[in-house]
Amino acid sequence: MSEEPLKVGIVCPYAWDSPGGVQFHIRDLRDALVRLGHTVSVLAPAEDDSALPDYVTSTGKPVAVKYNGSVARLNVGLRSTRRLRDWIRDGDFDVMHVHEPISPGISAVAIWAAQGPIVATWHSSMEKSRALSVGFYIAQTVMEKTRGRIAVSELARRTLVDHLGGDAVLIPNGVECSNFAAGKPFPGWPGSGGALFFLGRLDEPRKGLSILLEAMPAIAEANPDVRLLLAGPGDAAEIAERVPGDIADRLTFLGLVSEEDKANAFHSADIYIAPNTGGESFGIVLLESMASGTAVAASDLEAFRRVLDDGRAGVHFRNQDPADLARVVNGLLADPELRQELISAGRERALLYDWSRVAREIVDVYRSVRMPGEKVTEDLRRQFVGRWSRSTAKGAQS
Repeated sequence: MSEEPLKVGIVCPYAWDSPGGVQFHIRDLRDALVRLGHTVSVLAPAEDDSALPDYVTSTGKPVAVKYNGSVARLNVGLRSTRRLRDWIRDGDFDVMHVHEPISPGISAVAIWAAQGPIVATWHSSMEKSRALSVGFYIAQTVMEKTRGRIAVSELARRTLVDHLGGDAVLIPNGVECSNFAAGKPFPGWPGSGGALFFLGRLDEPRKGLSILLEAMPAIAEANPDVRLLLAGPGDAAEIAERVPGDIADRLTFLGLVSEEDKANAFHSADIYIAPNTGGESFGIVLLESMASGTAVAASDLEAFRRVLDDGRAGVHFRNQDPADLARVVNGLLADPELRQELISAGRERALLYDWSRVAREIVDVYRSVRMPGEKVTEDLRRQFVGRWSRSTAKGAQS
């Protein structure tokens, strides 16, 4: 006899209509859960409520907040708390799944507002910092109320263990392998001269585009017809002005891309380049490249080494070293047999993270925290915003 389907409420602290790894994770998890027969509703901030899919409820417009070395778009306040309360009441959830529970947004408020089975997932890794110290007092209430804790990477789990005094089961990010395997190259790509691909915010330093652009003259010297595809938000004209004219001529900017065109871009390249300089706890984009059948060259961040199986499913270059990046890329472009070996190993590696596996592990956590007939309900006696303010103030004084 099959187990009963669950009604799951998922809380995303970051703006749903602003691209990001957590949002993509939740979107793909929702789709995988639905395929398994479960019902899923998502709560998240959004700039434009009218553009949201029908399974997402907006908590209102987000604001930009500096968080963990980046800028996150999130919100919290009386209006978002009212929407949260209504969402919990109307959802009648069997389990609530809150992502990034100590981020400065609706996630912690959702945990304070609800009672019953609550699961929390940590995505980020961070060093001990003032922000983390402020969040410590918020985190203690989160730890008290969550029955299940998930970390998407060992680095995220280590943040929880070392700084917050708890532990979590390790369940990695997932990837829809079949979607990326189905991609098709753009017309004229990759061509015979060598094609590279970069995906990320063009103007965010930790994504490392400047390192790749600094390496491009040495790559072009060894590969006169090499081209570079770039996808992601940012000022393309400003980027092109920063490099020599002969390098600018090799750049093709795609801007923000759909999931279909992201897969097509991977298939349009010989090598995917990940020059990220830090702040990464996993590396889902590496899995997407491997699932697409594109060789990966990535900086030697610990998170990337774990995803690439210590160099068996991709090659590494020294972090923030343009010369070493150029050396590695030139070696790969000159060795199609090595690229094919990496492609084969990468496909096998990506299948270990397919959502068909990952979603079932998450459902196992959901079921482990439930008692028969129990639901997620509101606890309106808590003063959500007041408690947020007191916890933040107490942390800031420590």
